[in-house]
Amino acid sequence: MVRSIKNPKKAKRKNKGSKAGEGSSSVPSLPTKVWQPGVDKLEEGEELQCDPSAYNSLHAFHVGWPCLSFDIVRDSLGLVRSEFPHTAYFVAGTQAEKASWNSIGIFKLSNISGKKRELVPTTKSTGDDSDMDGDGSDSDEDSENEEDGGSGTPILQMRKVAHEGCVNRIRAMTQNPHICASWADTGHVQVWDFSSHLNALAESETDANQGSTPAINQAPLVKFGGHKDEGYAIDWSPVVPGKLVTGDCKNCIYLWEPTSDATWKVDTNPFIGHTASVEDLQWSPTEVHVFASCSVDGNIAIWDTRLGRSPAASFKAHNADVNVLSWNRLASCMLASGSDDGTFSIRDLRLLKDGDSVVAHFEYHKHPITSIEWSPHEASTLAVSSSDNQLTIWDLSLEKDEEEEAEFRAQTKEQVNAPEDLPPQLLFVHQGQKDLKELHWHSQIPGMIISTAADGFNVLMPSNIQNVLPSGNA
Repeated sequence: MVRSIKNPKKAKRKNKGSKAGEGSSSVPSLPTKVWQPGVDKLEEGEELQCDPSAYNSLHAFHVGWPCLSFDIVRDSLGLVRSEFPHTAYFVAGTQAEKASWNSIGIFKLSNISGKKRELVPTTKSTGDDSDMDGDGSDSDEDSENEEDGGSGTPILQMRKVAHEGCVNRIRAMTQNPHICASWADTGHVQVWDFSSHLNALAESETDANQGSTPAINQAPLVKFGGHKDEGYAIDWSPVVPGKLVTGDCKNCIYLWEPTSDATWKVDTNPFIGHTASVEDLQWSPTEVHVFASCSVDGNIAIWDTRLGRSPAASFKAHNADVNVLSWNRLASCMLASGSDDGTFSIRDLRLLKDGDSVVAHFEYHKHPITSIEWSPHEASTLAVSSSDNQLTIWDLSLEKDEEEEAEFRAQTKEQVNAPEDLPPQLLFVHQGQKDLKELHWHSQIPGMIISTAADGFNVLMPSNIQNVLPSGNA
């Protein structure tokens, strides 16, 4: 299990400098080569360069101290948004050097610019690709197959609430997104009402915060100290508003039942079925009483709160710690899990009674899986982050098609020597962040992923993610 960020350092604002690759144009260009992280090594004098044309949007920003966990907050700007520039709200908890320096940040990121690119260009682009990183602005010259959407850098506005200790994990309630729950390394779980901060950000002018923002002292709605140790596992029910489960490093899981919009009753009789730390929890997307848990003991357990305090089913999931879980909300029989050994698996829960429920197993990553999440818009797509500093996107519906690949190469007139051992389901590899910790898809902006790492946040929208919007959405 990989949790805390080693030696957290506070990020400082820097002046815009030259990007990699800028300089003399007299250096002859070399053939394009696919570089495999963890396999290929950089020779002396070589450096990796980001290809902006691989993204519809790519931005980087930092908020001071690194954040181990964050969550995207649902907003009222539209259920399905496709036009640039975008705006996103999210909450994040810090991992500061001193416990008293920690806070929960409530953020508004606006003017997220980007370009809509065709997968197969109809005309050959001339000139350099435009700058799409967090410190740059879009190029003035767009190729004919790109639709411009805004320009300049995103505008970050924030409000901070003081938090006792580091924030291990934070989650916003789906139905009432101003209500957030945080796990602290002090062993406390707290529930907060951030409505005043979100309303203030929504009404504020789009001016970036200047300098440091002081943290406000705000009392939580609830502060629960019943856990015997700190923890990381926490999840709001997507079916019942206010219903919450929390799990700790002493292998105990507690159920929270809402008694009003701002009060909860926590059952003091915990669910016990694991023999080691509970690492993650996920409610069923359809069943009111069912949730799943994963543990350092290598097992996944399925629980039904009507059947007592023991799991309804438990099975060995990985040969190492199971770090993270994601229950598919579009195909509720599918459960994804990521392990400390770098593997991740997909299970069809309908096959549990037959013994082997694994329908896909991947060994691409060589370091611990730190986050995994199904796409909220495409049932076969999921994103994975790892300690190998890669964020990968997978489409389980894909299979190798040599004829299609040959046709694509003919259309693009490009010869890229792609390794033969890459899984055909691997759709995209994003790099550039150090010590990746968590990722989330934006449920209202198809194709957008936000990720956090020791060196800050990235917002990315890969150009090859074809988003099939749910029927009936405008």
